[in-house]
Amino acid sequence: MKSYNLKIDPQTTEQFLEVYYRGEQLLYNPLLNKGSAFTEEERLNLGLTGFLRSSVSDINAQRKRSYEMYRRSQDDMDKYSFLQSLLNRNETLFYNLLSHHLEEMLPIVYTPTVGTACQMLSHITKDFRGIYINPDNISNIDQLFEDTPLPLINLIVATDGERILGLGDLGSDGMGIPIGKINLYVAAGGVNPGCCLPVTLDVGTNNENLLNDPLYMGYRKRRLEGQAYDDFIERFVVGICRNFPNALLQWEDFAKHKAFKLLERYHNRILSFNDDIQGTGAAVAAALMTGMRIKKQGFRDQRFVIVGMGQAGSGIATSILSILMEEGISKEEAHSKIFCCDFPGLLMEDTPKLEEAQIAFAQKRSAVAQWKLSNPNNITLLDVVKNSKASVLIGVTATTGLFNSEILTLMAKNDERPIIFALSNPTSKSECTSEQVARATHGRGLFAAGSPFAPVDYEGRKIYTSQCNNMFIFPGMGLGALVSRATKITHKMFIAASKAVSAFVTDEQCKQNMLLPDLCNIRQVSLKVAKAISIEARDSGLARRLSDDEFETILTKAQWRPEYHSYRPGPGVSQSTYIRK
Repeated sequence: MKSYNLKIDPQTTEQFLEVYYRGEQLLYNPLLNKGSAFTEEERLNLGLTGFLRSSVSDINAQRKRSYEMYRRSQDDMDKYSFLQSLLNRNETLFYNLLSHHLEEMLPIVYTPTVGTACQMLSHITKDFRGIYINPDNISNIDQLFEDTPLPLINLIVATDGERILGLGDLGSDGMGIPIGKINLYVAAGGVNPGCCLPVTLDVGTNNENLLNDPLYMGYRKRRLEGQAYDDFIERFVVGICRNFPNALLQWEDFAKHKAFKLLERYHNRILSFNDDIQGTGAAVAAALMTGMRIKKQGFRDQRFVIVGMGQAGSGIATSILSILMEEGISKEEAHSKIFCCDFPGLLMEDTPKLEEAQIAFAQKRSAVAQWKLSNPNNITLLDVVKNSKASVLIGVTATTGLFNSEILTLMAKNDERPIIFALSNPTSKSECTSEQVARATHGRGLFAAGSPFAPVDYEGRKIYTSQCNNMFIFPGMGLGALVSRATKITHKMFIAASKAVSAFVTDEQCKQNMLLPDLCNIRQVSLKVAKAISIEARDSGLARRLSDDEFETILTKAQWRPEYHSYRPGPGVSQSTYIRK
């Protein structure tokens, strides 16, 4: 059921799309619809005469018209709905608009607005995008994949909806996240949208509000668990391998007890990664690398406190550990510089019921033997910041205001240029604000957040907040892994990505306390990331044997641009067999 193929004219070398739809079919296919931009020749050859008004617009005029309509939206949810409607009507125009206004629209198509949209998805859904796989149709997975009208699927973003952002179990309403992630793969990385498939593994929900909501559109049963869940995931992965053997699978927003298990089980069997674990770790590592440039210090000179040891926290701790060891210190010494906290407080070797990923970063009792503690059996975040003399504080807890004025003031006493990252999404869940950090540290703190914050005016100067967004990592990771034909995603590839991102931050930006590049350069950043991970994959024997320059050339060429191709008719479905949506 493919709707088009990219062709090259053997005489003129012109690229064109050979399309298999006619008339209204083209206007209702978002990958093919050009609206008023269909030329007079295309209208005649493709059965569109009379379906469109007489004027022909180019994509620039269409974008300006769409932006006017976007600006008329009353609030962020209206803007989200407008953009989703545009995406479902004309993908090329949607991505052209998004690319030209990425910084403005990023909080709409992704966090924080996408979280609100997911909470309401069954109530606001107008069109369907991607595929939903549930226990009743998993046996037909080959048919589901075959019926997908995309020309070539090589990137899949999949969620089971159990841990959507900081909002918890949203069941199949979590589909907004894979769709949003693909929006960023395309806009930021240049991955072709015709190759990208969002998937929701609709295995049920334990959210009572959803189960009791008569408008909820998902699989209205409690979640699959245990062996039944494992068997479901196995059939899904085998289905991908059978139908799309060269595809990259991104695991997205799974509960942590499943996320680690799935990553471990499948990372050697299918080209895959978990953005919540590995992508977050790499994005934070990139910001920390820039922080070290500003401080003129190394990782080995810091004391790291990480609060929230779920997927993100574990990924961050793993990245920091790797960089410390890369700086030449032993694994044991590196561990002694990383203090990880969760709901029980500081994770200790004798803390009960630790998960495997947490055990790896639990401190020995001997490490805190000299600390001044009111209760050695409950070592609080305040205890850790005070006694460890922390210089880096990272929060991924979804606990609003966790980093209070006392803790922030302590950080300023511990270090001349403390690094404080409040990474929880959406904005309402942030551990602290940029203004709180600026005031508590007298403007000296280096701050990054998971959601956007406006610049802070402090004593006559502007202090900027870098949004520590995984978008700096995963679009380039996807582009590089696919173009280099990597057979596996490794931790070294993520470290290479972190270095590429940090290197893109200029000295002038460092003077403004910016820890990550400007989002307006995101496609160039993604290209650098893609090249870096391609080289690392090649050097590890996991990718094509091309030179550095050859990788840059083919990656640049591979980046899709939201511009219209010319169309030529191919053998297709007759107009009489088409049923309008």
